[in-house]
Amino acid sequence: MYGTYNQRKSEQLLAAMPIVLGTGPGAGSQARTVLISEHSMYNPFGAPVTRIQRRATETGGRSFNQNVATYAFTAALDGQFELGDRFFSWEAGWTYAGNNQNDTTIGLFNVLALRQALGPSMMVNGVPTCVATPGNAATAIGGCVPLNLLGANGSITPEMLAFSSFVAHDETQSEMLDYFANLSGDLFELPGGMSAFAFGLERRAEEGFNQPDALISSGNTTGNASTPTSGSYSLQEAYLELQLPLLADLPLVQSLELSVATRYSDYSNFGDTTNSKAGLKWKPIEDLLVRANWSEGFRAPSIAELFQGVSDSFPQVQDPCNTDRFGTLGTEARSRCTAQGVPAGGYDQGNPQIRISTGGNPNLNPETSTTQTLGFVYSPNYLEGFDVSLDWWKIELDNTITSFGAQFILDDCMINDNQQACSLFSRNSDGSIADLLSAGLNIGAQETEGLDLTFNYRLPETDFGTFSFTLDNVYMVTDQSDNDVDGDIDADDGGSIVGEYFDRSNNWRVRSNLTSRWEMGDFGATWNTRYYSRQEEDCQFMVDYGFADLCSDPDRVDPATGDAAAQNVLGGTTYHDVSAYWNAPWNARITLGINNIGDKNPPVSFTTFANSFDPQYEVPGRFYYLQYNQRF
Repeated sequence: MYGTYNQRKSEQLLAAMPIVLGTGPGAGSQARTVLISEHSMYNPFGAPVTRIQRRATETGGRSFNQNVATYAFTAALDGQFELGDRFFSWEAGWTYAGNNQNDTTIGLFNVLALRQALGPSMMVNGVPTCVATPGNAATAIGGCVPLNLLGANGSITPEMLAFSSFVAHDETQSEMLDYFANLSGDLFELPGGMSAFAFGLERRAEEGFNQPDALISSGNTTGNASTPTSGSYSLQEAYLELQLPLLADLPLVQSLELSVATRYSDYSNFGDTTNSKAGLKWKPIEDLLVRANWSEGFRAPSIAELFQGVSDSFPQVQDPCNTDRFGTLGTEARSRCTAQGVPAGGYDQGNPQIRISTGGNPNLNPETSTTQTLGFVYSPNYLEGFDVSLDWWKIELDNTITSFGAQFILDDCMINDNQQACSLFSRNSDGSIADLLSAGLNIGAQETEGLDLTFNYRLPETDFGTFSFTLDNVYMVTDQSDNDVDGDIDADDGGSIVGEYFDRSNNWRVRSNLTSRWEMGDFGATWNTRYYSRQEEDCQFMVDYGFADLCSDPDRVDPATGDAAAQNVLGGTTYHDVSAYWNAPWNARITLGINNIGDKNPPVSFTTFANSFDPQYEVPGRFYYLQYNQRF
């Protein structure tokens, strides 16, 4: 029996909330009716203000806080027995695991309060007062404080913020209960040795929910509206694995081993499926191992992918039909814009952050896959402590579950004429985006291929300790998807995305880790070097906005279409981490370390949401840590 428990408290800060109201681009359907009344005491124009965009810097920014508890408990019985000169092992038990998360968000605004605070107001006994009827103090709205969005920075007072803003409280929970039983043992003798098997049964049930703040759920907030998520499913599984040593101790066959396995799964919401695999290990000589594997894969959608409620998101998007990009489009793309109601020449998009909807899709089907690998491990006896391995792998996915970003959806529709993408959004009468849905879809296929190369070398022990080195490399050959949903991965899908960067989606060609270790008695140290190869991201929108000098290649032209296609290069990046440890005599280890000792800044990205670099790179600056591990 064993268990784990982890609690995390964390906070992230973001720029102050943009208040986007009225009828301008980016105003959501709930907020669209909120105007600044011509009778507001802070409205000098004598007419309603119908387009409102103001970042409320007086709040000091937004604060996102999480309090997360994660736990897992397993209880099992196990044993061994002998039957007919064969040895067997068994185990049976259950696992219960869960996750509880409470989120608190500070710096959002209540649209219902804004509607009152931006409505008619007047001075009553020297106090700014909201009124239901213009000029009638008898209709004062209790507690309401008129809001001044038209003034300079600082015009929003703490009293105004106290009435119009609110603190959001969200709760998320998931649980898993798993019963299992396993039996393994020897079967029969083969030319290469004793064969063995493993057989098991499992029953697992999962459920979860997400309960947003009531105001967020109603959509009456300037932040991301979100509806509740709730769902569950269960499955029963059985598996069988066989290990078959076919040959041994023959010329060019030191050993030859075949392994096969199959798993049957019966889902409460998807039906049943059987997936199998086979593997081969061959040692022609003592120093060389050749290995190959083939396997089928099956992934059922998660509860969030299936049942997640609809929520708002505010990505940065450049509509191909806006005035800045319209002139760069080809003739057919321009015609598609005008056919959707966009004025000739485009429309003024204004704020690049638009409101879109994201959510789950209960009609999703499982993903399936086929994986192939082929490689070798070479451990020469003339160089003790050294080995090298090289593995080729290829993964083919079908019915891939993909949520396309807003920018991809708009570009794929307007530029590539993909009607499936066009069905995911609509436009207002002025041509601006009215609604856009980014939800999971079973779209086409994906094919990924690459190479893994690893070197290990542990030098003989010296008077100065023992030194060892490990170099891990991943080389991506290709990563392609069926973007046009025609059932084939071909040139029309845009080719491989290896080396291309998209918002919070890295596609490095090469990644490498070099670890150098020193050990002597109870002391040790490591030097770890991490390398990420260069990537390229779209930078045309920066050119369109007049910031061409920030792009690495502002004059680039797409060779296939002849359209302007400026790029920005995220250069290759290397980080160095060091650490040293001491094994204390009371069964403990004390480690002191510094990550990013060279103070390397991440490469600048212009498409990453809410930041200037991708979060998979290191945060700027060195990271110091002291770690204590106690063994009992």
